[in-house]
Amino acid sequence: MTRETTDRAVHDLFIIGGGINGTGIARDAQGRGLDVVLAEMGDLAQATSSASTKLFHGGLRYLEFFEIGLVRKALIERETLLEAMPHISWPLRFVLPYSPEMRFEGTTPTSRLLGTVMPWMKGRRPSALIRFGLFLYDTLGGRKYLPGTATLRLAGTPEGAPLAERFEKAYEYSDCWVEDARLVALNARDAELRGARVMTRTKVVSAERENGLWTVTCEDIDSGARSTARARALVNAGGPWVEDVIRNTLRINSSEGVRLVRGSHIVTRRLFDHDKAYFFQGEDGRIIFAIPYESDFTLIGTTDKDHRGDPKAAECTDEEIDYLCAFASSYFKKPVRREDVVWTYSGVRPLYDDGAKSATAATRDYVLSLDAGPGTDGGMGQEPPLLNVFGGKITTYRKLAEQALVKLQPFFGSMKEPWTAGVALPGGDFPVNGVPELTRSLREAHPWLEPYHAGRLIRAYGTEAAVLLDGAASMEALGHDFGGTLTEREVRWLMRHEYARRAEDVVWRRTKLGLRMSTEQVAELDAWMLAHRAEGEGEAGGQGGTPAH
Repeated sequence: MTRETTDRAVHDLFIIGGGINGTGIARDAQGRGLDVVLAEMGDLAQATSSASTKLFHGGLRYLEFFEIGLVRKALIERETLLEAMPHISWPLRFVLPYSPEMRFEGTTPTSRLLGTVMPWMKGRRPSALIRFGLFLYDTLGGRKYLPGTATLRLAGTPEGAPLAERFEKAYEYSDCWVEDARLVALNARDAELRGARVMTRTKVVSAERENGLWTVTCEDIDSGARSTARARALVNAGGPWVEDVIRNTLRINSSEGVRLVRGSHIVTRRLFDHDKAYFFQGEDGRIIFAIPYESDFTLIGTTDKDHRGDPKAAECTDEEIDYLCAFASSYFKKPVRREDVVWTYSGVRPLYDDGAKSATAATRDYVLSLDAGPGTDGGMGQEPPLLNVFGGKITTYRKLAEQALVKLQPFFGSMKEPWTAGVALPGGDFPVNGVPELTRSLREAHPWLEPYHAGRLIRAYGTEAAVLLDGAASMEALGHDFGGTLTEREVRWLMRHEYARRAEDVVWRRTKLGLRMSTEQVAELDAWMLAHRAEGEGEAGGQGGTPAH
């Protein structure tokens, strides 16, 4: 018989979805004094939010679509986010190789206009146009930490060494790197430290409006136990499942939905010996990045293919692997071959569809759709509100959360003011340029740590790395060594404070140590975590499970 429990409390906000939008809204709302519950059917960041290109960026290419407002909003956010999470995000310089004979088949508004005014320039992006775009990119959002655009002569430079000989010049500009899945986990952890309830591996099977409240029924994926909670408002932040939640979980008819677009990436052994990334323009009008990744690897992506079926089934196809290898090979001296690929991953981006089956540039931004039930006029109505979150990107997740709460403000008159701008996530309470000093201090306190290990811990946990290692006088004191510098002490931390339940949560989301561990080591870790699961439950910042009752 399935065990059922009822949460007797009435919560303010119930959030469906543990990606960046759901956890960002949970953190913001809880910090404003609302009582928040969040349910995620799998692991945090299990889908789109761990399958990005790992960038805080304005979207340089969107300038070609005249998406000035969208780019400006993202550019302003970059440095706000850097201040809040200097351990998991940092400035990154991008090299954009340029050759006058490059031709493109793109049909952006800019290329169409150029081809009309100057037909001889059809299929080209002249140097002056690129410089103007980079000038806008430098100035639209303002810069405090990030250096501006520069022109590079590639001959005899580290940046030029791996590139084909035809590239003599490049432009260099700034954006930011971010550990996407850690960003999600830290938002969830901060929300829970402030009083929210975060439940992972907990599927919402139904939600109904009853007596002015939402009655939400959840099922624990592992045990099958069911629980019921009540809330004054419901947020559907289901990411690529947002439409499925509307139609099948909430059973609401709506013309709104999503168009699913698959973005795939490949990871190879390191292709160049410097810490800058490359921005490559393709003859098909698309772009890809080649980015230094996890010290010894290079990340290349992304593709852009319509996806049908379950978002969890998204995989990098052979066609996409070949496409990315060929794309990168058109720029590098040494071809990138399929055998160079050590790992692939794919994510599905949910682009807003208003029912007109449009796929215009406007769908790149997020849409917040409020359903306050029948009989409402924009104020407090007869029915509890539902907020559906469509789309979004990592760079603007914090602004999305703020605007979501603006939508919900009429239903919560006592809500506090916005507060998240620049406020540190757990472990991020140190200066933007403070990683070297923090790493040095950690090694001074623990001289037995290898440099790579110390650097990895600081980049993952920031100031909390010292807490994680507190009292350890040797590597042996950290317990079992699972491989790749992953120890029992760190795994226990991730289980107790960051919601990790299975090995894949640890080695592919909280860390990327799956690139350094064998299949046997990962299997051993999974067995160990299952055997010690109870030890990771019931503590603040990562217990999961069902609502209190």
